[in-house]
Amino acid sequence: MKRFTAGIAGLLAAALIIGSSFGSSVYAQKKKDDDARMKWWRDARFGMFIHWGLYSIPAGEWGTRKNDAEWIRTTAQIPVDVYDKFVKEFNPIKFNAEQWVKMAKNAGMKYIVITTKHHDGFCLFDSKYTDFDVMSTPFKRDIMKELADAAHKEGIKICWYHSIMDWHNPDYLPRRDWEKDRPVTGADFKRYVQYLKNQLKELVTKYGDIGILWFDGEWESTWDHKYGKEIYDYVRSLQPSIIINNRVDVGRSGMAGLTKKGEFSGDYGTPEQEIPATGLPGVDWETCMTMNDHWGYNKYDNNWKSGKELIRMLADIASKGGNFLLNVGPTAEGVFPDSSIERLKEIGDWMKVYGESIYSTKASPFKFLEWGRCTQKPIPGGTRLYLHVFEWPEDGELELPGIFNVPEEAYLLNDTDKKKLDVEREEDAIVIHIPKQAPNEINSVVVLDIKGMPDISNPPVIQAEYNQFIKDIKVKVTSDRPNVEIRYTTDGSTPSDKSPLYRNPILLKESATITARCFRNGEAVSAPIADSFTKVVPSPAQEVKNAAKGIAYSYYEGDWDKVPDFNELKPVKEGVSNTIDVAPKQKPEYFAFDYAGYIKLAKDGVYKLSIDSDDGSILYVDGKPAVDNDGLHGITEKSASLPLAKGYHKIEVKYFNKTGGNDLKVYIETHGMKKQVIPSSILFH
Repeated sequence: MKRFTAGIAGLLAAALIIGSSFGSSVYAQKKKDDDARMKWWRDARFGMFIHWGLYSIPAGEWGTRKNDAEWIRTTAQIPVDVYDKFVKEFNPIKFNAEQWVKMAKNAGMKYIVITTKHHDGFCLFDSKYTDFDVMSTPFKRDIMKELADAAHKEGIKICWYHSIMDWHNPDYLPRRDWEKDRPVTGADFKRYVQYLKNQLKELVTKYGDIGILWFDGEWESTWDHKYGKEIYDYVRSLQPSIIINNRVDVGRSGMAGLTKKGEFSGDYGTPEQEIPATGLPGVDWETCMTMNDHWGYNKYDNNWKSGKELIRMLADIASKGGNFLLNVGPTAEGVFPDSSIERLKEIGDWMKVYGESIYSTKASPFKFLEWGRCTQKPIPGGTRLYLHVFEWPEDGELELPGIFNVPEEAYLLNDTDKKKLDVEREEDAIVIHIPKQAPNEINSVVVLDIKGMPDISNPPVIQAEYNQFIKDIKVKVTSDRPNVEIRYTTDGSTPSDKSPLYRNPILLKESATITARCFRNGEAVSAPIADSFTKVVPSPAQEVKNAAKGIAYSYYEGDWDKVPDFNELKPVKEGVSNTIDVAPKQKPEYFAFDYAGYIKLAKDGVYKLSIDSDDGSILYVDGKPAVDNDGLHGITEKSASLPLAKGYHKIEVKYFNKTGGNDLKVYIETHGMKKQVIPSSILFH
């Protein structure tokens, strides 16, 4: 029996080893396949987003409203039978697919993502599963086919945006809250999912090679992880090489666009209207952004970003390892707005000269460069650094701090002759001698070839819980660089090899500016970094008598784009709650709360208060605005650190919800207290 057991154990052990090896090889093969599938997208770096549909006809205007666009059907509360009349008006006779594709190509864009169907449910392609499509319009042309053919001809990847949410299909749930004339009786969401799959099959099988399926509208409660995984697998089964964004699944963190860790997330993240503050190593991501304030065409929207802003955004995004998907909202006639065309041309002119510094590049090895950004790509025996100079040095010296590679040559990217620039080393830095005049006033690119992979010593990191303190504060200084010593000063001066050596956290009892720098063998091996810490007097507590547990609230209903003035409104109901959230709401959308009361603090301290909401919110402490998280947006968190004395402090939270998800949480943390939702034990009214 023992021999039998040992034999089984041996077989199990062998099976585990083989299984582990098999699992590792499967994982390695999957990663290899995914890398091959993602390669063109990672190399492209720059694409065009196009939002176009029936909403281009009202062009943002409905009655007295002038600030709508692709959401107009729901933001202006247009009944479905009224909105349907736009079908007979949609006749974009000036549409020319070849012109659109060439404008994208001339701007330096490598792919186009267009709305095959937005949330209103109208399809710009010929679908046999609905009459609510372009073939029912006077235009009667399959716009997606024309664009796909033109894109394939020009070597541009054609990609489809497709909304999961559908305000037109009778089986899609939930209805808009204001749609009292559309009962849900007979609606079948599973039948809608099959409709969605049917249309996706049309889009993936009828138009040749499709680069991306860009999903959106996944945030309503009817969509879940199971549906997301099912649709992802289904689309990949139809065209295995296709790339799918993370919005096919749930779990996206609002406009930040990244899916919560551990969740299935498609192939890449989708920050919207923002650029991540730092790079995201090992994560594929793409910032989508409008040129003005709307995705769809709005004839009143003239708040255009400049060509300079957009070019620098492109370089910033590439320097952080991301892609830039820049939007155009065509008119009902089928043409790009003149302001969009002008900006595309300006970007294209820059890209014709400097595109090499964007395409196929990787994120910067530097954490910070005060004069601009850096992208990089490998070359035989070394690395090519593209130095995007936004602020051209007046002294003709471009300093690259904390780099220990041997420089081989440097030149201006716009110089077709590649005339070598003089390069020298000063301590930890490479200094490139450049002309007095910048070749391009927006973004000039200097090329520096170095031996080997980048060997960078970034500045040390200065760490403390807060930048304010009441009695004293301990400040840590760390470096990920091996074999270095950190020296620092507390008067803002640049550390030298004679400055104090950092050994233990620095105890500050008065306001100070700590400046730190890495040294090796008495030589500086990083740029200096500084951070200021301020001693403050805590805001005094308020005298409160007869305080009762819980926080008072007033609940309102209405349609707002920002937090309203509650003094001018009559509440639907009032009450007291143990928490600050949306639980007392009476409808899923178009509502607001005004919470007012006190938090009772057990000790003096610097408290970090955060508000996380969808849509907008404002947090007031002791009658003053502390955190402004207002406006229409998905789940977004903002915070502030406040010095507060022991005792009662007045708190007010103003919040509104329009459409989409709804959520509200207020967090508190301080020294010795981990971040947590404000507990009921400290809420009073």
